[in-house]
Amino acid sequence: MKLRLATAIVAVLVGAAAHAEDVQKPFTMDGEFGFILTSGNTETTSLSAGLKSIQELTDWSNEYTAEVLYKQDELDNGTETTAQKFFTSGQGNYKLTNPRQRLFAFASYEDDRFSNFAFQSTVALGWNEKVLDTEQQRFSYSVGPGYSFAEDQMGEDLSSVILRGAIDYSYKLSDNAKLTQVFSTEYGEDNVKSRSKTSVSAKLANGLSMKVSLKLDHNTEVDEGRENLDTETSVTLVYSFF
Repeated sequence: MKLRLATAIVAVLVGAAAHAEDVQKPFTMDGEFGFILTSGNTETTSLSAGLKSIQELTDWSNEYTAEVLYKQDELDNGTETTAQKFFTSGQGNYKLTNPRQRLFAFASYEDDRFSNFAFQSTVALGWNEKVLDTEQQRFSYSVGPGYSFAEDQMGEDLSSVILRGAIDYSYKLSDNAKLTQVFSTEYGEDNVKSRSKTSVSAKLANGLSMKVSLKLDHNTEVDEGRENLDTETSVTLVYSFF
């Protein structure tokens, strides 16, 4: 079920981007690896890795993200996995006559072994707009209806119709430093899921940067004994491949 759902999501995203026969413009891909301290449902010291790519075409602007968190502790009688989380998302923005105004298609999939949910997945369509796009700062937002596929650790189906909103803001602090804030919320009948990531990055050398980040994952409805809020504080090295 999870594999079929994830495969379908990837197919939708790739198909939407490939449908436009455009000449490729800038393409960027960043990879990061680092050390994380977490609290909430996952309380441990962990390693994380991630990829983020942005693709600009004549009619499309596409963004893809993948994040992995994993930790295995060594015990006297063996090993124990204390953190295991995978998240991926993609958004394709179709540019209208005014290229700052777009129609978007979004999909995500999250599998967190130590959360209240066996998996959470979202698909959404709607309106996207670049409000600011200058050398110093950028700001865009997306809003639209969608559907959340979710299942708790006991196998109960928690899927529902949702309204999704998201913002993406970045500010150039100096020639070598940048502040980024990404926030999204998905309002459903049984649960409101919100994600926030605040980060400051600084260039160290050609293609290499250091980033300090704070991630917040919040669900309004969780089982007794579970935390509503999970946090991750990380210091990572980021390498720009393109």
